[in-house]
Amino acid sequence: MAITYLKKASKSPATGEDDTRAIVSDMLTQIEAGGEDRCREYAKQLDQYEGNILVSAEEIDAASKRLSPKVKDDIKFAHERVTKFARAQRDSLQEFEIELSPGLWAGQRQIPVQTAGCYIPGGRYAHVASAIMSVATAKTAGVKNVIACSPPKPGSGVNDAILYTANYSGADQILALGGVQGIAAMTFGLFTGQKADILAGPGNRFVAEAKRMLFGRVGIDMFAGPTEIAVLADSSADPRIVAGDLVGQGEHGPDSPMWLISTDALMAQQAIDLVPGLIASLPEPSQSAARAAWQDYAEVVVCDTREEAVQVSDEYAAEHLEVHCEDLEWWTQNLSNYGSLFVGEETTVTYGDKCSGTNHILPTKGAARYTGGLSVGKFTKTVTTQRMTREANREVGAAAARISRLEGMEGHARAGDDRLNKYYPDEQFQLDH
Repeated sequence: MAITYLKKASKSPATGEDDTRAIVSDMLTQIEAGGEDRCREYAKQLDQYEGNILVSAEEIDAASKRLSPKVKDDIKFAHERVTKFARAQRDSLQEFEIELSPGLWAGQRQIPVQTAGCYIPGGRYAHVASAIMSVATAKTAGVKNVIACSPPKPGSGVNDAILYTANYSGADQILALGGVQGIAAMTFGLFTGQKADILAGPGNRFVAEAKRMLFGRVGIDMFAGPTEIAVLADSSADPRIVAGDLVGQGEHGPDSPMWLISTDALMAQQAIDLVPGLIASLPEPSQSAARAAWQDYAEVVVCDTREEAVQVSDEYAAEHLEVHCEDLEWWTQNLSNYGSLFVGEETTVTYGDKCSGTNHILPTKGAARYTGGLSVGKFTKTVTTQRMTREANREVGAAAARISRLEGMEGHARAGDDRLNKYYPDEQFQLDH
C-alpha cells in the first residue's frame, strides 16, 4: 500500500496570509473611523469609481433593459432551481416541542436573521450565479432585509447582469462597493442604515480576511479561501474530462488549488499531460490564472487502493469533490469531508457553480471537516424555548437547586428555592447534597 505524488504543490492556500491580514486590518480601522466618506475614497482609489454607492431603482431598470431576453431566461433558469432546493432545505428545518417530563415542555423555533449582507464578486469575472446563491437563499430563508454588494467597474458601476440578478433574486438594497470597503459598509450599516447580522458570499483573499476579522461583531457564512477542486478517478475515468474539470476551476484565480487523486497511475499521467494544452487554449485572463494555479497549487496523487484515496480526499476536505469512478455508491457512502459532492462523470462542478440547484458558496481550506456550505440554515437562528407547570417545579426546581449548590452557585440555587417556597410553602425539599 502506497500513496505517491506525481505532482506536488509549491504553495498552499495559506500562502501570503500575513500580508493580507495587515492590509485588511488597516482598511477596516480607517473605514470604521471615516465611515461613508472613507468608503467613497477607497472606491475611487481601488476601483476608479465615483458614482452612486447605493444603486438606484432607475439604474437597476436601465441595466435590465440592456440585457438580452436569453440572458434573463438563463438567470431565471438558475434562480428557479436554487430557490427550489433552498425551499426544500427550509422545509427540512423543523420546529417542535416535546414534553421531557410531566409538566416540562421544551422546543425549538427557526427565526430568520433580520438583515443579511451578500457579497457578489465582480472583478475578474461577473459572478451572476453568486448573486442567486446568496441573495435568493437569504430571501427563501425569510430574511426581511437583504443588502447586496458588488464591485463597480470604472465609470460604469456594477455589472448589468449582476444588478439584474441581485434585484430579481430579492435584494432590498444594492451597493456599488467592492472588497474590504464593501464588507465593512454592510457590517457597519453604511449607506443603508441597516447593519448586517450575517455576511455571506465568496470573494478574494481580502474579502475573506475582512469577514474573518469581523466575525463576532457580525455572523459570517464560513471562513473561506480560494476556490478548490478535487477529482477522484480510477481506470474507468476519461482523462480529457478530468483534466478539463481541473482546468475549469483553475481559471478562478492563480491561487485556486486543483487536486487529482487516482487509483490508476496511467490515467493520472494522461490527465497531467493534457492540462497544459487545455490551459493554453483558454482566453485571457482565464489562461494566466489557470496556468499559475496549476503550477503552484496543483497536486496529483496516486493511491494503491480506493480506501487510501478516500483517506487522502478526506484530508484535503475539498470545497468541490468530483468522483469519476466505478461503484459510485461505495464512494458516496465512504467519503466524509467535502463541501459538495459531484457523483459520476455526468455531473461537474460547473453545473453546481451555475445552475443545477445546490449552493456554490462552500467551505474551503479544510473547513469541510466541520461545516457544510451556504444554506437557508445559515440565515436562520435555531432558538430554544421552554415552559412548565407549577407541579413540574417540584422535581426540576429541587434538582436545579442541588446542582447549583454542588457547583458553588448559590444565587442560581435560590432561584429554584424561591419558586418552591412560593408554590409549596408547607412542604420541605432536599435542596442540597
